[in-house]
Amino acid sequence: MRQESPVRQESPVRQDGAVELPRTVPELPAAHGFRLRRWHPDDTGLLREAAADPYIPLISTVPAPYTAAGAAAYVERQWRRTRIGTGYPFVIVDPVGRAVGNVGLWVGELPLRGWATVGYWVVGSARGQGAAALGLDAVVDWAFGELGLPGLELYVEPWNTGSIRTAERAGFRCTGLRPAHQVVDGRPRDMWRYVRRPGPEGSGG
Repeated sequence: MRQESPVRQESPVRQDGAVELPRTVPELPAAHGFRLRRWHPDDTGLLREAAADPYIPLISTVPAPYTAAGAAAYVERQWRRTRIGTGYPFVIVDPVGRAVGNVGLWVGELPLRGWATVGYWVVGSARGQGAAALGLDAVVDWAFGELGLPGLELYVEPWNTGSIRTAERAGFRCTGLRPAHQVVDGRPRDMWRYVRRPGPEGSGG
């Protein structure tokens, strides 16, 4: 179930190409008792499990193998992304307060391309609960409702059926395959591109 979107504001993309967006990560409610928040220094358990995952470190900057110094640097890196205006990294928190994953909204290329990018991951012990889908729903609602962004896109490897289902559940539509679009584990990989525009019919792109 999707949350109701707030009234959409004017687009933050000015005619001169500048983007006026907040420089803080808010706490966002999600459905079924989940919520999103900024990264905390004590999110070590989440990072430890993510670092041991065979795929998460390949598609993110999660340090592997896990070290305390690497975890601290990762959290600081997330804070810096918001301070300099390139993105909003959110931790997904389940109904009992456990941090289980990450959803990122990246706006660095918004002035040039007219699209912000989203990405997400959930640790193995929390998969199958809909955490990624609920987190993505909350970010989509915030991006279109509060921020007034013009469009969102995400990229998924063709084999990753779980991420594809998450994208489609959140109203994203596939626009085609992008050959060798992203380097994963040192090799260029083909990616499906999914897009979402504001509104109930917002899957055009």
